[in-house]
This record gives sequence, structure tokens and C-alpha cells, in this order.
Amino acid sequence: MNTFREIPTADISTFKQNLIRFMDNQDYSCILDSNNYSDDTYGAYDCLVAWGKKDLLAIQESKGAFAQLEDFLKQYSKEWAFGYLGYDLKNDLEDLKSCNTHWSKFPESYFFIPEHIVLFKGNKLTCSQGIDPKSFIDMIGQYEDETKEFSTPVLHPATPKLEYLETVQKIKDHILEGDIYEMNYCVEFTVSKLDRPAADLFNDLNNRAKAPFSAFLKIKNQCILSVSPERYLKKTGNKLVSQPIKGTAPRHQDYSLDQISKEKLRKSEKDQAENVMIVDLVRNDLAKVSNTGSVKVDELFGIYPFNTVYQMISTISSDLKEGYGGLDAIKASFPMGSMTGAPKHRSMQLIDKYENSKRGVYSGAIGYFDPNGDFDFNVVIRSLLLDKEQQKASFSVGGAIVYDSSPEGEYEECLVKAKALLESLGLPIQFDK
Repeated sequence: MNTFREIPTADISTFKQNLIRFMDNQDYSCILDSNNYSDDTYGAYDCLVAWGKKDLLAIQESKGAFAQLEDFLKQYSKEWAFGYLGYDLKNDLEDLKSCNTHWSKFPESYFFIPEHIVLFKGNKLTCSQGIDPKSFIDMIGQYEDETKEFSTPVLHPATPKLEYLETVQKIKDHILEGDIYEMNYCVEFTVSKLDRPAADLFNDLNNRAKAPFSAFLKIKNQCILSVSPERYLKKTGNKLVSQPIKGTAPRHQDYSLDQISKEKLRKSEKDQAENVMIVDLVRNDLAKVSNTGSVKVDELFGIYPFNTVYQMISTISSDLKEGYGGLDAIKASFPMGSMTGAPKHRSMQLIDKYENSKRGVYSGAIGYFDPNGDFDFNVVIRSLLLDKEQQKASFSVGGAIVYDSSPEGEYEECLVKAKALLESLGLPIQFDK
């Protein structure tokens, strides 16, 4: 890797937007962008960019997926690997199945070994061998925005509002019966007649959200546009860090209203109850592969600001036990508790029963493995799955259902979470009339 001259700080935002347009012109590419989020003290890089492929692994069936991934990573143990773990890999870890279908043809899991890598830290760039600094910067400068008009896409809810409200009540009945304590219930929305370039859509979405775990991942005609605020799991040496989110409140332009919203979330007993259940679940998951006594809650109920929402985030860390690797930690904790519920196994069974579409990439994880065996993965939320050839996309939103959940209140929280997505698509902030 070679470090080359600094880019003027004022030009970084424009440079990254042009870089996304360049990435959208590659068959295989990925950009992981922290958006310089100052409250993330664990991130090793501000932005990672990878494109081209030396090799790739596209897993089409969940059964046996982790064995395939382990072999692939061993084969390229001194290389970077970028990609995602789909939610339905749960079926490879437990006695579960996925009965629903999904319109898209994304693999269950996908990783590629890139030909080229650029790492951002501040305004300094580090790039892989074979990239001439000046030529690279000049080339990216050619991918400037071209103002065009695009048609307004059409939104199709997979779950009408009335059905959503009735399903929340059914989930609450399971809680009353002692079947579960909490379940993450999500609904999907498809978008048709979407002719806007993926790069411009992501740039719009990323500028609105400024999320610390944003990702643009492209596999030929398929793109994932993610503006996730949530870290699933990070490994540095033998240190593991997970930061589940449970608890959401809207931001307001009016300062007084904004502070009221923030304090309401901070004091919400319901959100605290949701959060602590998932914290306990994560602690239990990490304990399977961690040194005895090393699992710690570094922060409980932290309130973090993002452009469109406040989130309640807790941080759990542990020390990986000798003899266990990073993939063992992922297998012990995947899918993440914040997107399943408690108890985890039963919640996942009910998710498959009550949701109308297969989750696939959604509520999985996008990230990287580095040559040291370390990794960092987000939670795939606030994300669009896009197929350029079909001019079609979809996104899902949801939340944790607990004993005192209000069906209408949960529905309104879905609207809050989808705000940036809908605005970027040029659609009203509503799902069902």
C-alpha cells in the first residue's frame, strides 16, 4: 500500500461523490463510508473503497454457507475481502428455514477479493500497488454530476397498514402467552419504474443520512445502498465490540422540539426495556466465544444523534477466547439480536411466519475482512436493494415489539426510519392511505 498526497479537505465530499459514480461503472465494487461520524470511537478508517475482482464467492444456498466462507477466507488470508452476510444464513447456524420468497436474486452471501483498494483517513489516502496517484485523482474528477430528470417511481407496500397493525397485536399475544419477550417485526416495500442511477441515488441518500456505517456495494446490475447507523460486530486483535440499537426518536429543525424528542427517548422505559433485552442477548452470544468474565457492557442506553433520528445504542465488548477465530464470533452472534428478538430461535421462527417476504440481504451485515483477520460489519437497515436491469428496488423497516408496544406507535416509528429513503426516492412519507 502506498500513501499519496493529501486531498484538500474542502474537496473530499465532492471527490467521494464522484468516486461513487466511478464505482457505479464497475462490475464489482464496494465503498464503506463513516461520513466522519465523530461519535464512533471504534472505527479504523473514515472510508474504504474497493473495486475489480481477483476472485469472488457467491453463495446461493444458506446450508453450508459458513464452511464455504471459511474456506474462501483461508484461501485469501493475506488479502482484503468485501461483501455481505444475508440474514437467511441463520438456517446454516440453527434448525430453521425460510418459507418466504424475495423478488431479487441477490446471493445468500457474497464476498469478493478486490484488485484495487483505497483507504481514507482524514484527507490522506492510501492506495494499493498499481494506482498512480495523480492519474487516479484526475480520473475520478471526470465523473462529475450530470443533471438529468428522472421519473417518479411507484411504491408498493407488501403489507397494508391494517395487516401491519393486526400482526403487531398477534405478536403481543405471543408475548402475553410467554412465547417470546420481544420480536423484531419488519415490513418490505418495493419500488418500480426506478430509472435514477444508483450512484446519484446513493449520494442523495448518504448526504441526507450521514450515517456512520453507510455502504454502496455493486454486483454487476445489483446494488445495495445502505445508510445504516448500526454496527453489528467489529474485531480488532482479540477484542470484539457490538453496538446494538433499540430505541428511535425523530429529529426536528426546531431546537426545542428536537431536545424534547431526545429527552423523551432517553427516559423511555419502553425503549430501555427493548434495549436491555437485546444487550443481554448479545452478552450471551459473545460469551460463547469469549474469555470468562471479559464480556462487559461499556455503555448502556447511550443517546446518539443522526441527521434524521436519535438512536438509543448500547456497547458490549469482550475478549475472544484462545483457539477461536473471528468467524467463530460471527457464527455465535449471527443474525444480530437487534434484528431478531428474544428468545432468538423462537423469534426467528415467528419472523418467518408473520413477515410477507424473505429478508435476504436486509438485516444481514455488510463489511470487510482485512489481511490481519480483523473485520467490521454493519447491520443492513435503512437500505435499498436495487436491480438496475429491472428498474426495481425494495427496502424494509421495522422495530422491536414488546409487551407495551402500541401498534399505531410502531407504525409511526417505521415512518420515521424510512424518512431519508422516501425523500431520496421523491416519495411522500407514508406507506398506506
